[in-house]
Amino acid sequence: MNYNDILKQTLTITDKVAYYIKNERNKFSNELFEVKSHNSFVTHVDKNAELLLLESLSKIVPNSGFLAEESGESNKNSEFLWIIDPLDGTTNYIHSLYPVAISIALMHNNEPVIGVVHEVGLNELFYASKNDKAYMNNKQISVSKIKHVKDSLLATGFPYYDYDRMEQYMSLMREFMHVSHGLRRLGSAATDLAYVACGRFEGFFEYSLSPWDVAAGAFIIEQAGGKVSDFSGGNNYTYGQEILAANANIFEELLSYIVKYMSSDIK
Repeated sequence: MNYNDILKQTLTITDKVAYYIKNERNKFSNELFEVKSHNSFVTHVDKNAELLLLESLSKIVPNSGFLAEESGESNKNSEFLWIIDPLDGTTNYIHSLYPVAISIALMHNNEPVIGVVHEVGLNELFYASKNDKAYMNNKQISVSKIKHVKDSLLATGFPYYDYDRMEQYMSLMREFMHVSHGLRRLGSAATDLAYVACGRFEGFFEYSLSPWDVAAGAFIIEQAGGKVSDFSGGNNYTYGQEILAANANIFEELLSYIVKYMSSDIK
């Protein structure tokens, strides 16, 4: 299997879908969305973008499976699985804000081999494939070289339905406000991860996430020299609904704060 060839085709498809998303926003009304659940929204743009991706990606890797935000799982026993978020940041999109991102990961026997995050607002395309480096718009990227949390800018997100751990989470954020350069909340986990990969953020953490939010970005970070784990330091971040990602220098220090407040042992 030629992953570089698959990646090139995936990037071409993503460009077309990004154009559709951006162009459709010019015609979009803030009232044209559906409520899936509390604070979880979907638009016709999410749905149409996903259909475009499913149709096109299925031709690149025949008989592959899909795990997609709007349509769920199909052909789950396939050797190859695409994990897709057609529009990460729907709430931003509804309110004419960016970032908004397309997130695509290809898994081979549950191992990531391709990751693509296309941030539509700035037209920045982040990507990586197995046995290669990470890139943004044809330029190689890497995580930052900052060595201490005190010199770091961190990103996070807020859960929109799972509030059971909010007290611990708020305490964690309060501590990071004191010990780092600050926290940012952009509204798109895929973009946050891409920004860690290219060194704009030193680290990112969030819980109550889905595989399509993190699969692509986490792989890009690893190919860019960073580290990724769940809140206990394990590797269950794709399906475990929690993720910590950072440059290798501050990862252990960041993890110590996460474990202090958010480890599964103290839920």
